[in-house]
Parts: sequence; structure tokens; C-alpha cells
Amino acid sequence: MNNVLSVALSQYGVKEVKGMKDHPQIINYFTSIGFEQSKFKDETAWCSAFANWVAKEAGFEHSKKLNARSWLGVGESTNSPQPGDVVVLWREDPTSWKGHVGFLIKESKRYVYLLGGNQGNSVSIKAYPKNRILDFRKLKKNKF
Repeated sequence: MNNVLSVALSQYGVKEVKGMKDHPQIINYFTSIGFEQSKFKDETAWCSAFANWVAKEAGFEHSKKLNARSWLGVGESTNSPQPGDVVVLWREDPTSWKGHVGFLIKESKRYVYLLGGNQGNSVSIKAYPKNRILDFRKLKKNKF
């Protein structure tokens, strides 16, 4: 198993806390990539924060941004995705600024299975229709 998936799987099951409290690890996803803790709650959209945390922990380049589509500029596009590659999806509409990002687990004829954050308010594996894929991205190792 590649390092990206090992790091991501170590977080499997991290879940938002209902009410006023926040899961400290979800807040850590934001702060570890340079965002101020007081600005975020675990209800804030956090799929990109999670992907950034995972990529950084695994020693790979990352977007350093909180919008999922920022990952379209990280790594290289690939037509032969492998487990652990980044998958960027559109949300609501293909031309919208909204999206989702996660790490490829596997593909079937109609679905991609992603390990990601903020999937059902937790770190989980979920199937998404392939027609929502914007791109598969192969990450590069950090040079430092």
C-alpha cells in the first residue's frame, strides 16, 4: 500500500462532533496546513483540508488551499490512475466552483471509490459516479 493511503487510512472513522464541540483532529487538518484554528469548526467543508493534511504527512506536494478544485493544479493529470491518486469531482454543476476531493481506492464500471474527509461527516470510503470526475491527479514527492 502506498504511503498516501496508509496516512489517510490512519484517520478512518474520524467524525464530526455534533453540537458546539469540534473534533480536535479535524481542526488539526486546518491548522497543520497554516489556517487559524479560531476560524474553523468541524462543520466547515473539510475534504481539501483532509487531503492537504494527508499529502503533507505522507511527504507529497499539496494544494495548501481549502477548495477541492485547487487540487486540479497539483501533481500531474493521469489517464491511468492508481490507488492513492487524487480524484477531483464536481459538485452541483461541472462549471460550479464547488467540488470534492479524495484518494482513489478502486474503480468499477460506473463508480470511483474514494477515501476522503467530510464524506458523511467523517473520514470514510464512499462511491461516487464516474461522470462527476474532473480529473485524476498523480502527486509528486516534496523536494524538501
